[in-house]
Amino acid sequence: MARLTAEFWVQAYLARLRLADIPAFVVRHGDDTAGAVLVKLNTLDGQAVLHQRSFDPMTGDRVWMVLSDGAEAEVDSVVARQAASDPDLWVIEVEDRAGRHLLGEEGLE
Repeated sequence: MARLTAEFWVQAYLARLRLADIPAFVVRHGDDTAGAVLVKLNTLDGQAVLHQRSFDPMTGDRVWMVLSDGAEAEVDSVVARQAASDPDLWVIEVEDRAGRHLLGEEGLE
């Protein structure tokens, strides 16, 4: 199965969020073809959760795992460290008080 480019996935994800009236922004534009993507969920109360796409070692399926969770400043530090070591990295910030990010929906794995 062919893989989607990072840019195509990001644009599709942003479109899906727009349809659900969930604000989201590209805060770091990575490599259009093969950049990794981090999704930061900002709940607008000083807290945030950082998601990273990974592989389930048992099934080999692509899954979203929590890379960092807690105070927004701490999550931002993790993002900064990841970005410093990966120049191709994309970072999407989703802002939703209810904690919606849609990453578990079909087609976003």
